[in-house]
Amino acid sequence: MDWGTVGADELSATLWRERGRLDFLLFLLETQLLHLHAGHWHRLNFTASELEKVLENLRFESLARGVEASALAAEWKAPDQLTLPSLVRIAPPGVWAGLLGEHREAMISLVESIDEAIDANVSALADGPVVDVPGADELALVTREANIQRALAAVHAAALPSLRDFLGLP
Repeated sequence: MDWGTVGADELSATLWRERGRLDFLLFLLETQLLHLHAGHWHRLNFTASELEKVLENLRFESLARGVEASALAAEWKAPDQLTLPSLVRIAPPGVWAGLLGEHREAMISLVESIDEAIDANVSALADGPVVDVPGADELALVTREANIQRALAAVHAAALPSLRDFLGLP
């Protein structure tokens, strides 16, 4: 079977890795939400840290995706910096239009789930701890507030605007 182009193969491999990281991001957002609903606010330091790590990895995946998409566009004699829907439209006859389209659909589904998890996390974080800590000293309260702000920043960063652009989402 002739799979076509090397650039498409490389982009597809990059999209598979990114999909795995997106799935892990969704898992972490859901895990943080479970901790929040259980009243484990002291876990925010850990969950925010893990979110920051996966977001950093996703930034590298985004760079790799951009390089691979640009290389593929050049290979297919198309303008640089095309979106995934544009690459699907210009794909030569064969398997690549379908395969890249499947990547897009799976990634859109993950982004939609991530959006829901972001909204749920922001809502839970905005509501604050369910139970106040009796007898907590000022340092503990300041630390908890800092952890809430850190978690909020990490959750907001999970919106991934460059991925949304690449997928052709609003």
